Amino acid sequence: MPARTLQLVVHYDGRGFAGWQRQPDARTVQGALEEVLERLCAGPVPVLGAGRTDAGVHARGQAAGVKVPERWEPGELRRAINALLPSDVWVSSVHEMHAEFHARYSAIARRYSYYVGTSEEALSPFRRPWEWAFRMPFDRGLLDGCARMILGEHSFRAFAVQGTAPADDNHRCVIREAIWHDRHDGLAFEIEANRFLHHMVRFLVGTMLDIASGRRAIDDLGKLLVAVDNRRVSPPAPAHGLFLERVIYPDHLYLSAS
Repeated sequence: MPARTLQLVVHYDGRGFAGWQRQPDARTVQGALEEVLERLCAGPVPVLGAGRTDAGVHARGQAAGVKVPERWEPGELRRAINALLPSDVWVSSVHEMHAEFHARYSAIARRYSYYVGTSEEALSPFRRPWEWAFRMPFDRGLLDGCARMILGEHSFRAFAVQGTAPADDNHRCVIREAIWHDRHDGLAFEIEANRFLHHMVRFLVGTMLDIASGRRAIDDLGKLLVAVDNRRVSPPAPAHGLFLERVIYPDHLYLSAS
């Protein structure tokens, strides 16, 4: 049967999910999408994500690749999916892609943001689920200095969960942008790179805030960028402050968008 290759751009509130990847006894984003697509397409439709987000991590730009019967136009499929999805998942757009598109391996960059609340209001139930309430004094200039230090290509072995990358992986990533923004009663850290390692953004945020709050020296960051293991990294920032914002693909892979 002729098939259409599509990219779904997915938003989700990670609080109610045990992460992205389907699990037999837990609610996951991949599982929710596959259940809906199976109903619409009268048979199993594998949904391949650009990456696996952990339990509690949110997304405003997760990308997922699917192959569906040719009768499904992108816009029509988007409307049908959203009519059936639970309220904490939403497909913001559907792009028709060339057949060689692969949600994970075709990506050339990913972008994340991490939200930190620095006032007492960050403890509000209307803010706490989506930002880390960080109540210690900190040096704003040190945060900017840390962000500049990680730009470019480095080994991020110290900022990854051990054993989650292949043994021969060099753990090198190219950071295209890393910047802290001020926002009302808080901060947002934005980072874009060609690849990310497991927990990498959360380890970076936890370490940078430890430096900015005086719990460790800024020189430690340089040492971690050449470390052979993660024994000296700071604890990772909580999952609930992290958002997958965008997955970037080469323009030539796109045929259309809903």
